[in-house]
Amino acid sequence: MGAEDLTDAFDLHDHPAKADPALIGPDRTRFAAIETSLEHTVAELEDRLADVRRQPGGTGQEAMDRDLEVHRLSARLRALRRYRLDLCLGRMVTTTGETVYVGRFGLTDADGRRLLVDWRSPAAEPFFGATHAEPMGLVSRRRYRWTAGRVSDYWDEVFGAEALAAGGAALDDQSAFVASLGSSRSERMRDVLATIQADQDAIIRAGSRGTLVVDGGPGTGKTVVALHRAAYLLYADPRLGDGRGGVLFVGPHEPYLAYVADVLPSLGEEGVRTCTLRDLVTEGRTAVEERDPEVARLKADAALVGAVEPAVRLFEEPPTEGMVVESAWSEVWLSATDWAEAFAAPDPGTPHNEARDQVWEALLDILVDKHDEVDATEEQLRASLRRNRELTTALTRAWPMLEATDLVGDLWEVPAYLRHCAPWLSPEEVRALRRNGPQAWTTADLPLLDAARARLGDPDTARERRRQEATAAREREEMDRVVDHLIATDDSDMMIMSMLRGADLRGALATEERPTPDRYAGPFAHVVVDEAQELSDAEWQMLLRRCPSRSFTVVGDRAQARHGFAESWSERLGRAGLHDIELARLTINYRTPTEVMAAAEPVIRAVLPDANVPTSVRSTGVPVQQAGRADLDAILADWERTHAEGVACVIGDPDRADTPRVRSLSPEHAKGLEFDLVVLVDPDQFGTGIEGAVDRYVAMTRATQRLVLVT
Repeated sequence: MGAEDLTDAFDLHDHPAKADPALIGPDRTRFAAIETSLEHTVAELEDRLADVRRQPGGTGQEAMDRDLEVHRLSARLRALRRYRLDLCLGRMVTTTGETVYVGRFGLTDADGRRLLVDWRSPAAEPFFGATHAEPMGLVSRRRYRWTAGRVSDYWDEVFGAEALAAGGAALDDQSAFVASLGSSRSERMRDVLATIQADQDAIIRAGSRGTLVVDGGPGTGKTVVALHRAAYLLYADPRLGDGRGGVLFVGPHEPYLAYVADVLPSLGEEGVRTCTLRDLVTEGRTAVEERDPEVARLKADAALVGAVEPAVRLFEEPPTEGMVVESAWSEVWLSATDWAEAFAAPDPGTPHNEARDQVWEALLDILVDKHDEVDATEEQLRASLRRNRELTTALTRAWPMLEATDLVGDLWEVPAYLRHCAPWLSPEEVRALRRNGPQAWTTADLPLLDAARARLGDPDTARERRRQEATAAREREEMDRVVDHLIATDDSDMMIMSMLRGADLRGALATEERPTPDRYAGPFAHVVVDEAQELSDAEWQMLLRRCPSRSFTVVGDRAQARHGFAESWSERLGRAGLHDIELARLTINYRTPTEVMAAAEPVIRAVLPDANVPTSVRSTGVPVQQAGRADLDAILADWERTHAEGVACVIGDPDRADTPRVRSLSPEHAKGLEFDLVVLVDPDQFGTGIEGAVDRYVAMTRATQRLVLVT
């Protein structure tokens, strides 16, 4: 964009007063500089990326560093190509007369002059946090609305009488934020970065140590806060960056992740891993919901997850009898004391299947030491002992390789085993948990499967490591023979070949492949959990295992807990194992109209009188509509005909198929989402208890414009 084309950055036909050159002249100048800098930056990044890709791949750390640099440069290019001028969110004028432009990320010109400050930087904090009560050193603030790469509208706010008297601002009856609330929804979460409110921004910028609970009712922006906080912390907290664990973002279900998938990249951050609890466990992909409430209650208890430890320890008990062990040179006695010494060898915290290798090596050490004055090297002795089938059979019997699915399956199928590992269970509870033979895993099993896999380790990985070590040992033996031959035949004056005795050079001749770790195994430096009110104590163990620092952002609403949430957040999270808990409350409903909340509030108050029901700030003038089942198709058809944009949702009609603009969801899978029109079918079908009331409350409060109750 050249200077002669600056007007192309603005499309203010519907707001001619705002097109006054005196109001937008400074913006045009800054936009021209931003466009020029973007062109130079993109060209420079393209050259650097091409150069990195031309470099040799290398091995080990060198290859990893190259791949990380390719990823970093590619991510930056994607963001710059995606946003262009609409990187700019707005500007603010300080009491010192400085004008600061705020962007999705920072940008400088060729001379190093700051054109945009990153929205996450301390310099940008007043743009989001300033209020008339606390202007934070601002005279005025302007927020842009971008449409198709142009400014289609903007809103100015002034702080103080002097700024108002000075003019130079286009004042509106409503703020940029409130004006944006009426826009139509889409399949992806709307971009709301420019309209973050002060109460939300304070939570976004809070420190990462300990556990921050963000409690807020429907429409208060909990998900907005959670996503922006994840991006902010990666930028602002050096303890969470690359190579330090990073951030894991846990959402309630797949539709939610699809809905918010576009948000983090739009905030200048692609380093956050997103998942559901199901994604943490292989069996989660096919697990079904547990239908028996009593079984679900028992498996939700963190104490039952603790039964995994004694279940594994039963397979780590050393033999109580000794045995004679033969090698190619001698027979030696392996006593019960020797077995116990070897079984105590694994380092604390080593997974069971990996610890087996440490036990095996300890046994070999003991047996080698028992061989006196034999004509063999230590490696020859060890190789001979490794081939002893009686010894390997005895070890496999005493310390077997275990699968997580077999271990947990045995707990449910063998009552005596379960009673030994969970002695607090009553006979009736043991019978309730029993299952006969294989069956599909349920979501209630996932915490135990996860705990078992963490305690056991992956047997395939352990086997592959042993295979690689055996292969490497054979290669070392062959290399030793080659090196010995080269040295023996070296007739040079400096005996150059003798350098091959050096361990470093020998190591350089061999490479080691390592298995790819589970991308969700962690440990992570920080975990953000949305819709956290639904997690059981057992499920919390899955997340605590992945975040040893106990650095969490917990986002939820007690009133939206389907199975009830009578206690406080501190009580619930403290019991699960989290400490240093701080509570932040969001009480303003920016999304749901007052007409809808007036109908929804009594539904939840009836079962949870102290529910954090937020106060709505907007009204549509459209009352909640009552309709019959026969009217459903006509209601949807009329809405689609009269609304060219937006998305509707039918909740409570599982037989209805999705269409391009009308979703069909259960209340559980609608949680965290929002729609222009919500049609709730047969509200009474969800029952009269807490779960039914919560389902109705959640379903009703998904509406941003209109709610229809079909009976």
